[in-house]
Amino acid sequence: MYELARWEKRGVIPHAPLLRVVLPGTANLEVAVYEVEYVPGGINPRHRHPAAITFHVVSGTGVWQEEGESPVTLHAGDSLFVPAGTIHSHWNPSATDHLRFVEFIVAEKDKGRAIPEPMKA
Repeated sequence: MYELARWEKRGVIPHAPLLRVVLPGTANLEVAVYEVEYVPGGINPRHRHPAAITFHVVSGTGVWQEEGESPVTLHAGDSLFVPAGTIHSHWNPSATDHLRFVEFIVAEKDKGRAIPEPMKA
């Protein structure tokens, strides 16, 4: 089991998405694509998304864990689908290598980003 509490949150997406567009034929559904990079030890602690999200690892190795499930390790070229509302966390377990991945989100306009969840006691 990984010791998540000892790592500070690093890896917040500080920039605009690579793509963000309202889907044709819809009033307010949009697709957003974000490129993310986590430094060694970087983590996005317990959170959820109001929309489904797909992660695709570009380089490095990352660990994703849905609440109540065992951690899943993803390597470059691997993808993972996380259903809407699923509480999860993800992190870079490496002490030396960066983790790069892409997030694909389809959601109501301006409603796809992460919602933090408090750590369990």
